[in-house]
Amino acid sequence: MFVKSVMIPKEKCITVQVDTSVSSALRVLEEKEMDALPILDNGQYVGMFNKYLLYKAHFYSNLDKQTFMEQTKVTDIMTNEDIFVGYEEVFENAMIKLHDFPVLAVVEDGKFLGLVTRYDSVIQFKSAFGMNSKGTRITFTSVESEGRIQKMTDVLHKYHASVISIVTFDETDKLFRRIVLKIENDSKIDRILADLEKAGFRVLHIDKEE
Repeated sequence: MFVKSVMIPKEKCITVQVDTSVSSALRVLEEKEMDALPILDNGQYVGMFNKYLLYKAHFYSNLDKQTFMEQTKVTDIMTNEDIFVGYEEVFENAMIKLHDFPVLAVVEDGKFLGLVTRYDSVIQFKSAFGMNSKGTRITFTSVESEGRIQKMTDVLHKYHASVISIVTFDETDKLFRRIVLKIENDSKIDRILADLEKAGFRVLHIDKEE
């Protein structure tokens, strides 16, 4: 999955310019119920503005509220000037950066192309686990060795099981790996589980969604 596949294109994004006052920017944030606003200079990405930055800057300022709101520009308090993701980057990179900020700009050669948000990462997480489709979710462990995934797929192929999703965990563990497999509900599920056990997989949990 790539950033370009899940981002909000610039045509659908609300932005502010470098000469925008924090008062005007705050009004936009509140009216549109947004977490942050990208700041642009003739289409070039400059940084991000949000309420936290505004409140923090005002707290440390010597200006009264009205003067501060009218005289301070978004560029005076912006952040993430150098934190963004590229159009062709894999989405995993965006997920890591979204840990510290709810919105990321998508930038290529300095040009603003769009946004990715934490909400986008939740949607992709749900998709990876097949949460939008009903089925049987099987959690099991496997010894970390060559050919283990092949053994699992052999069992699934034997019973013509339709895979919705497969996710692995414990990538740094050299002995065991947890696997979460979701398949379409099947009357042969008991035989599938039995064959997985025979193939050396230890089933930990089963959850059948109706």
